[in-house]
Amino acid sequence: MVDDPALTENAATADANRHSLAENVMGVVTGVFLASFGLYLLKESGSVSGGTAGLALLLSYATHISFGVLFFVVNVPFFALALWKKGLGFTLRTALTVALVSAFSYLHPLAFGIDALNPVYGTLGGNLLVGVGLLILFRHGASLGGINILALVLQEKLGWRAGYVQMAVDVVIIALSLTVVSPWVVLLSAVGAVVLNLVLAMNHKQGRYLGRT
Repeated sequence: MVDDPALTENAATADANRHSLAENVMGVVTGVFLASFGLYLLKESGSVSGGTAGLALLLSYATHISFGVLFFVVNVPFFALALWKKGLGFTLRTALTVALVSAFSYLHPLAFGIDALNPVYGTLGGNLLVGVGLLILFRHGASLGGINILALVLQEKLGWRAGYVQMAVDVVIIALSLTVVSPWVVLLSAVGAVVLNLVLAMNHKQGRYLGRT
């Protein structure tokens, strides 16, 4: 059996595995772009998702207020939890990523328009992109805020997988979407949420990744 290098890492190699500032900046920008583009596909599909992004999507369908504005607003209360449990650096990075996702939500529609998008493709592909984007953000010490922060705290304190915690909360949020969208969209969105969270559950495990922020 080959040892997991992340589990056998010692003090001598810890610094070598630490992300540089340039790596963190590139990682956050990449993660934000992928996640925000995935959310754009979800919105254009008329689909919903979990977490604060899903909540913001639901509110945007119900109120016609911009997703970008709602996404930032619903995340504000979670910044206090991030500051308390994850520290100032994580909180600032998360606030920056939330602001960038809000900004990108205005950029994507300006860059190109989607005249027709298959809802199955848009929902599954969108959730896959969001999952990969979140994975990159987690590995560079950031998140998309909201439930992501809670999931990371519970994983670190109780050993609960972040992906499974996120999935449980997502089920509740997607169920609430029955008040806004059709049962078919809810079912499709639930499958998409499973795809997103399986990406996290299968890839984001403590001790597996060598990079440090």
